[in-house]
Amino acid sequence: MAKNWKQILQRVDALRWDLSRDYKSGMRVPGRIYASEQMLDAMAGDEAIEQVANVAFLPGIVGYSLAMPDIHWGYGFPIGGVAATRLDDGVVSPGGVGYDINCGVRVVRTNLREEELAPHLPALLNQIFRDVPAGLGLSGLLKVSMQEIDNVLAYGARWAVEKGYGWPQDLDAIESGGALPGADPTKISRRARERGVPQLGTLGSGNHFLEIEVVDEIFDEEAGRVMGVDEVGQIMVFIHTGSRGLGHQTCQDYLDKMEVASAKHGIQFPEKGGLSAVEGKVKVFLPDKQLACAPIASKEGQDYLGAMFAAGNFGFANRQLITHWVREAFAKVLGRDPQKLGLNIIYDVAHNIAKIERHRLDGKEMTLCIHRKGATRAFPAGHPDVPSKYQGIGQPVMVPGDMGRYSFICVGTERAMAETWGSACHGAGRMMSRHAAKRELRGVNIAARLADKGILVRAQNKAALAEEASEAYKDVAEVVGVLHDAGIARKVVRLRPIGVVKG
Repeated sequence: MAKNWKQILQRVDALRWDLSRDYKSGMRVPGRIYASEQMLDAMAGDEAIEQVANVAFLPGIVGYSLAMPDIHWGYGFPIGGVAATRLDDGVVSPGGVGYDINCGVRVVRTNLREEELAPHLPALLNQIFRDVPAGLGLSGLLKVSMQEIDNVLAYGARWAVEKGYGWPQDLDAIESGGALPGADPTKISRRARERGVPQLGTLGSGNHFLEIEVVDEIFDEEAGRVMGVDEVGQIMVFIHTGSRGLGHQTCQDYLDKMEVASAKHGIQFPEKGGLSAVEGKVKVFLPDKQLACAPIASKEGQDYLGAMFAAGNFGFANRQLITHWVREAFAKVLGRDPQKLGLNIIYDVAHNIAKIERHRLDGKEMTLCIHRKGATRAFPAGHPDVPSKYQGIGQPVMVPGDMGRYSFICVGTERAMAETWGSACHGAGRMMSRHAAKRELRGVNIAARLADKGILVRAQNKAALAEEASEAYKDVAEVVGVLHDAGIARKVVRLRPIGVVKG
């Protein structure tokens, strides 16, 4: 049933809206949504804000149940949801991370300008399309054994660089150095490994993409210069993918385990399709079975964290391999060394991840488990986890849009640390489901429409492009405008796509 959320939420200011704990009995903290009035109007039929309320029931949650401006309905948590739980009495929930563990965005800069690349763009896209398999279930160029996959899971992008798939300096431009601490490959199931082994170095399907983009506008010249963004017209490469079938299977494995663990730890769900707590000792009621969870300190909680970090490392290694083959494609097509072409990583951020971090709460520093579901870190200048190169400007925040409009690079801020556990949104956010988009755009040649705008597309299934059309997404310029004006990320660069590779 459609709701007028502006009548339910309490307006803090033009871009902040609070959901009172009185909205649902059992909410432990309020909700906070970052959005414009127009965005809230468009969310009347979306259950995402209802999910913000549900997340507020989680044991050990502190602060707010947060929603970034790209918020839309997801599994358990809304996509664009952020929540922090205490380590001693809080829980970890796979629904707060999602199926595509460490889906993330990497941006690679180049020394090329648009007019220089234009004659070579069709050949470059063809080469990338051959070298970086894109699509559901496809296998990559690299074959690794079931034994070697343990090293991928333990060391992530570091494993790939040590094998020659990248440059040592790449690791300095990846969140957590490309290897999440605490990864435990022994907690990944055989089925997850079997799904992951053939997919290492592949792009996947759905909203995953590889785009050649052009710097369209620079808002902060100093921050841009530090990143290697020198001028309007400069060519960049956006890579958006994650842990593929291995991450999906890992999530499913632990959702199944968490349902059992929830009952064991006295967590009860609605009777319909729900679970009964062991011996009827109900300690906690959660309104949605998709929030199945376990105490962080429990065996089940620790097992999930170890498996999630390992799957996250697979995601970092996957993007590293793709970067290597993109560099080789540029070299083959342009006949120039990738280093001379300046194909350096600006940054690689994870979304769909839970991380153990130090934050301040009520004036005290404490360690928390930060769930980011369709959200990324946005740490400020001077933070110890920000690479040395970016200590003076803050961590780069990559916010891709849809394939027909814009993408942005921002930087994190002190206000993000104070309000959102150092978090920002991960993209534009869907306006339509995939089915709705295909229904609305039946018969529309999306590839031809993009070509008319000067955007070339290579896709395994061009009929499926309707799922990713601009109409299916919020306008990322409006989404980033909320980030910027609310002060939780600062705009640095806007880019537009000229070449797209999709599954």
